Amino acid sequence: MKKRKAPKRSRSRREFLKMAASGMAGMLIVTLIPKSSSGQRIHNIEEMKHVPDWMDHYYAYVVDTTKCIGCGACARACKRENDTPDGYSRTWVERYQITDTGHVYIDSPDGGINSFPPKDVEGNVIKGFFVPKLCNHCRNTPCTQVCPVNASYESPQGVVLVDKKVCIGCGYCVQACPYDTRYIDPRTHTADKCTWCYHRVTKGLAPACVTVCPTKARIFGDLKMKNSQVREIIDNQRVMVLKPELNTEPYCFYIGLDRAVR
Repeated sequence: MKKRKAPKRSRSRREFLKMAASGMAGMLIVTLIPKSSSGQRIHNIEEMKHVPDWMDHYYAYVVDTTKCIGCGACARACKRENDTPDGYSRTWVERYQITDTGHVYIDSPDGGINSFPPKDVEGNVIKGFFVPKLCNHCRNTPCTQVCPVNASYESPQGVVLVDKKVCIGCGYCVQACPYDTRYIDPRTHTADKCTWCYHRVTKGLAPACVTVCPTKARIFGDLKMKNSQVREIIDNQRVMVLKPELNTEPYCFYIGLDRAVR
């Protein structure tokens, strides 16, 4: 009678966990990208030893809601400059209409890119205004914290960016952004957002949306410059941020922000 071969012993739970741990360690070595003590991404350590002059800045953005006329020039300029896909916006404008019935009507047809046609509302409009929206480039931003591969990061100038070569399109950052400023680009399947036209800023130019605003409702500048307009406004005027209760420390500030704005 032939002896039966003993069945192969299944791995113990301890052995399995040990193997899983070693596998995860390998994954971490591959995916983790070094950062400085301030949390900023270091793409090339050798390059960081010789920091160019354009990196010695720290930017902020101001929106004056009392000046916005809802013309949509900013949204059109952004689309041209950044080639955003149809149906998506890096920046948009919202219209707020408050009626004598107490209702607040908010709309943004096509992101305000074609201005705003008349809209029927219940009651009489007693107050109406426009509010431009864009990435707030927060210092304590949830989007960079949830990214599993560190594709979302903060540049040395305070601009929150996405490394599309690293992004895996999981959408975690899109869900985490409390301002709804991120989306997954259907063409690249990676996260996309407002960058304050980083490719322009690093050349000493203003974001495209700022350059075309006819009423100067959008203001961009360097907080490290003593005579910059944004620094003067933030230091001397009453400015507010969106959803301050979230403590995201946004660097997009608003003048004349109504309490109805969400």
